[in-house]
Amino acid sequence: MIRSQLLKHFRAFYFRNYPDDMELQIVLFSIFGALECTIDTTQPIQKLIEEHILNNYTMLNYTMQERIGSDAKVNKKLLKALATGDRRIFSAFNRAGLNNGNGGAALNYLQEQGIIQLEYSREEHPRDRTNKRKLKRQEARHRISHKVLFSDPFLRFWYYFVVPHAKAIQAGDYEAFFKAFAMRQHSYTSLVFEELSEILLSYVLRNEILVSSGSYWDANVEIDLLTITERSHYYVGECKWRNHKINKKELHKITDKCKQLGITPKQILLFSKRGFSKELCNLQSSQLALYSSEDFALLLKKEHS
Repeated sequence: MIRSQLLKHFRAFYFRNYPDDMELQIVLFSIFGALECTIDTTQPIQKLIEEHILNNYTMLNYTMQERIGSDAKVNKKLLKALATGDRRIFSAFNRAGLNNGNGGAALNYLQEQGIIQLEYSREEHPRDRTNKRKLKRQEARHRISHKVLFSDPFLRFWYYFVVPHAKAIQAGDYEAFFKAFAMRQHSYTSLVFEELSEILLSYVLRNEILVSSGSYWDANVEIDLLTITERSHYYVGECKWRNHKINKKELHKITDKCKQLGITPKQILLFSKRGFSKELCNLQSSQLALYSSEDFALLLKKEHS
């Protein structure tokens, strides 16, 4: 559901604003996606944020408060923790100072309102993998934690960057906000790029029946994208939102992760902001596919409507 909404917002943003290229589209979409305003994409990002978000803080804050409901204080704490943390539910509760009771209630409410959606872990608990073997204490205590996705990029941007600096912004002081934005913009954009990469992967596999898809994490391994088809084919992807070309080192890393999981992928897919080294490009085959920012123009085709 979240992925289909994201694609809808991605297309709407492009056809409303027509950025010059896909890299700029992704950058601006990660900030303004689902915020229904027309922006001048030739202007600096900081100017656009100031004009359309910070200068309109009072109105946007009222809209957000209305959206997150009557228990806005608790819900805001949880959304801020989810936006700025590792997206895992239990760690978000800790960051927000919530327990399983009030945190769980807030989580359920935000799900019901369509503000967030759970991304379920596909990890097996050690007790399910052992044959009556006594577990080590660390294994027995291990808790599998699901993660959370926001329904649209602007919602996450708001709780990631705006809410932590709300008082200063309301007073017209934007300095701390822009300092944080400059430091964390790349890491912030990475998740949106990962979500869009999964949509692009589903397009590439449009003739397959997908049984399971999304990011994968367990106690030892994290993989950006792991898709399993009905024919038990594994497609593994890594997404790198960096200002340089990706080299063969990333291929070795993802290959090692697959060995740790004990899987043999039918294809490895690498998604890069700025493309790939010549050496890596020469390795493209049916087992390795490479996608850079401009390839995301595929998501604008009508087949994705």
